[in-house]
Amino acid sequence: MIGVYDYTVILTYLSLLSAGTGIVVSLAGSGHPYLGCFFLLFSGLCDAFDGKVARMKKDRTRIEQNFGIQVDSLSDLVAFGMLPACIGTALIRTSPFLHWMLDGRLGTWQARTLQFVIHAVLLLYVLAAMIRLAYFNVTEEERQKTEGGARKVYTGLPVTSAALIFPLVLLVNYIVPMDITLVYMGVALVTGFLFLSRIRIPKPGTRGLLIMVLAGTVECVLLGLRYWLKG
Repeated sequence: MIGVYDYTVILTYLSLLSAGTGIVVSLAGSGHPYLGCFFLLFSGLCDAFDGKVARMKKDRTRIEQNFGIQVDSLSDLVAFGMLPACIGTALIRTSPFLHWMLDGRLGTWQARTLQFVIHAVLLLYVLAAMIRLAYFNVTEEERQKTEGGARKVYTGLPVTSAALIFPLVLLVNYIVPMDITLVYMGVALVTGFLFLSRIRIPKPGTRGLLIMVLAGTVECVLLGLRYWLKG
């Protein structure tokens, strides 16, 4: 079979499977955004360590290294591009405020315009994630020709940050009992812009990764409580 199947890519494959499951769960029935976030968090956990695991194998061929870069980006597009957009779609389906607005409170033209704008935001977010990942692939390939080793600084917000950003948005319901659908769309728009910005962000070391894993764990527990209490 073509492809690579050793331990260097197992976390990437798990991330993709988690993301695919999250997409299906989010869009099932009327929509399940909170359940989708659990899979987003798990994908983020896998991504936090897939690079370190891959670099443990010192005798990787050039093809194996390039395959790892490509499959990681493809997985990231699904996990941190498509899945957050699907979670947003699930929020639209379950939003009391949008249902109230679209149920006769707006004219036909205004309602269609509102729906178009909201869905356009999600599509632009996915597009920004794809561009960010493609740019990373190109610059990473050029960098490795001259530097080698792991990258120390990112240009633009890494798409994997979505694993912490969007679950945090859903947790706003703990603080303010409100429909956060429009807030989610606003955050998606800003996040997509930051993907394409030229801000420079230091790559987190082991301590930084552990802090992010802890933050993700806290988010997962709080989302679990939120979902259980709501159910």
